[in-house]
Amino acid sequence: MPDPASLPGAPVPAQDENHTVVKAAGLIGAATFSSRILGFIRDMVLARLFGATPAADAFFVAYRIPNLLRELFAEGSMSSAFVPVFTEYHTLRAKRDAWELASAVFTTLLTILIAVTLVGILASPAIVWLLAPGFHADPARLAMTTLLTQIMFPYLLFISLAALAMGVLNSVRAFAAPALSPVIFNVCIIAAAFLLAPLLAEPIHGVAIGVVIGGAAQFLMQLPGLRRRGLLFGWRFEPGHPGVKRIGLLLVPSLLGMSVTQVNITVSTILASFFAGAPTYLFYGMRLIQFPLGIFGVALATAILPTLSQQAARGSLDELRVTLAFGLRMILFIILPAMLGLILLRQPIVHLFFEHGTFTAADTAATATAVFCYAVGLWAFASVRIIVAAFYSLQDTRTPALAAVAAVGANILLSLLLMGPLRHAGLALATALASMLNGGILVTVLNRRLGGIDWRSVGRSAARVLVATVPVVLASAWVAGAAVWTHQGDWIAKTVMLFVGVGLSMTGYFGVHAVMRSEELEVVWGMVRRRIGVKREAGRAERTMSDVSESERKE
Repeated sequence: MPDPASLPGAPVPAQDENHTVVKAAGLIGAATFSSRILGFIRDMVLARLFGATPAADAFFVAYRIPNLLRELFAEGSMSSAFVPVFTEYHTLRAKRDAWELASAVFTTLLTILIAVTLVGILASPAIVWLLAPGFHADPARLAMTTLLTQIMFPYLLFISLAALAMGVLNSVRAFAAPALSPVIFNVCIIAAAFLLAPLLAEPIHGVAIGVVIGGAAQFLMQLPGLRRRGLLFGWRFEPGHPGVKRIGLLLVPSLLGMSVTQVNITVSTILASFFAGAPTYLFYGMRLIQFPLGIFGVALATAILPTLSQQAARGSLDELRVTLAFGLRMILFIILPAMLGLILLRQPIVHLFFEHGTFTAADTAATATAVFCYAVGLWAFASVRIIVAAFYSLQDTRTPALAAVAAVGANILLSLLLMGPLRHAGLALATALASMLNGGILVTVLNRRLGGIDWRSVGRSAARVLVATVPVVLASAWVAGAAVWTHQGDWIAKTVMLFVGVGLSMTGYFGVHAVMRSEELEVVWGMVRRRIGVKREAGRAERTMSDVSESERKE
């Protein structure tokens, strides 16, 4: 008689689910880390070439549109609306049914996106006029921003299709290709900045073209993975398909629910256009925040959604509560030390990576201030992604949408109040405070919906994390206060100083967790040990086969 645990749809022990989530999050995090490193290099290239000039301001305002769409679709609503429904089809129905659903969604989405892209290109002058009211007095900069927006608008088409492909692959627990696709995106932009931009009368146009090429590459590189799994999209124009209708009903409110942070950043961009250089300072400030958020927060939310969706499809709310609490604990474990490190090391990081070429010391100070104001809300940015994933696994997109409306309203009000005394820093702080409000609303409702979350385990985890961050604070404060940062040049010494400080912080942080026998560290370390063990076993097997082959050859 077969083991019930081996049957499709059977419950999986919580410990195994946690290991699965951590393993997937580790894979996504590693790929995202590579992408963020290249993104960092990309930002350094753009800072050196364009600094905080009017051309840079125009590009970053125009780029806010495709960047918003990337973070909404590739890291947000498309997966959140599609994955729970597709997972249900894939788990409870035949594979053919799942393929037909994916193909119907692809065809419907492609048709809509072509129309929206064409309308967007034609409407770009009005869009830019609304997004950059501070540019109205400068017709040349307004025209440049409009043209850049038109060049980059087709990115919407490619990134949305890439997000759909990512949703299919993630649902079948294939995370590598979707996670690595942003690496190709950044490579395309860097290549365009060096190879294409110098050939054009306005170099910044070359970077915009690189954005579109990168979006197309993100979609194309996922197609082989779909083909291998028999899920490559076909042409099925069935907008009336029951699954398509359900995804559509989930998608519209999920756009708002997942978009609160990005909508708030867009509001900041609009208001920042009134201050010279502010769009650039806010862009680079948020880029530094996105580094830990993308590597850990987005990675964990992406990895946990299929698991939550399977548990919800089975009606296993007890398992869902355990997985959700585990996700929140892992967010605290990673994000809180990263938040403190960014706050304390903001000036050295911005100085070391961006203060080159036309990017000045004054630009460094302004960007570092934006980093500080964004960073105080980093824990909220990351936690909201996990909490929203739980709502979407229950196929509830209405509650996150309503919470998002309240958060966006609060952000607008706070931005208007704080931008006077604090200028661009007030806009960044308003975004952080609005995210905290969004998280507070969502977690209160979810706690009631699930009949309670394991707050005791989350609280114990938070206490351990706070104790373990003491070495992070001490090491980061020591690095930030070093005299080397007051010297001109000395880039090698500064690089060594920063990386030594980060190394000491991490060693101290994980060391304290090891002394306290932290459950989170044990899960992560256990996964690493098993991975090393698997590689060692594979190596032994390969050597054994090699020895056998050599013996047979001699005989």
